[in-house]
Amino acid sequence: MTDPAAPTVTAILLAGSRPVPDPLAQAAGVAAKPLVPVAGIAMIDYPARALVAHPAIARVLILTQSPDLFTGTPATAWLADHPKVAFETSGAGIASSLLALMDRADLPFPLLLTTADHVLLDSAMLDQFIAQAIGADIAVAMVERDTLLARYPASRRTWLKFRDGWWSGANIFWFGSAKARPVIALWQDVEQDRKKGWKILAAFGPFALIGAALRLLTLRGGIARIGRRFGLVARLVAMDKAEACIDADKAEDVALIESILASRA
Repeated sequence: MTDPAAPTVTAILLAGSRPVPDPLAQAAGVAAKPLVPVAGIAMIDYPARALVAHPAIARVLILTQSPDLFTGTPATAWLADHPKVAFETSGAGIASSLLALMDRADLPFPLLLTTADHVLLDSAMLDQFIAQAIGADIAVAMVERDTLLARYPASRRTWLKFRDGWWSGANIFWFGSAKARPVIALWQDVEQDRKKGWKILAAFGPFALIGAALRLLTLRGGIARIGRRFGLVARLVAMDKAEACIDADKAEDVALIESILASRA
């Protein structure tokens, strides 16, 4: 369980749409990806319910270009009535929207960020992430390849190779203080190139670029080094549950998620 002394957390749930049509939304005939049904339920419903049920989370802000898509859809209308939930209209990009939220006096740190397609998010993941992120200015959740393949050997992810293994993102982030602003500002600068890992690494200095190229860095050490580069505490949270890195990004992901949900029933 989460330490009862843990800080009260504001969760930000990303539920926006990309400029190009989403294949899952098109196939399902819905207006936005977060409304795509997974096992008969809109995918946003799963992480939203996990967040509002967690005792360390005081409120959930749903960041989207079109709040009316959710408030006007019967399956997700409960979000508008829930006392912990509020909608925020997003700006031009995720990073710029986050920077604007950080400037608000009514949103104290820490902030926990996750995504509407994190269908398998549960209390155990939140317990672990919050407990291990406390005290950091920035923390990022990742899953090591062996953790995933031990449970789901056929699952395909995008992996980053470091000295301490192959890692995939778990779409859970922590911003513990205003010291995170410079990193998010950098994110804003490269947001359109976020798939170009070399360009992003180069922004952190030549050692990070060379270290990544030669596989000299552990992921944990590399994240800590990046934190020191910005004068903050940055931390990796290596998630225990394989499901933490299985998001509903493709049709095959949805099929796997539905089989996992069925096995839990």
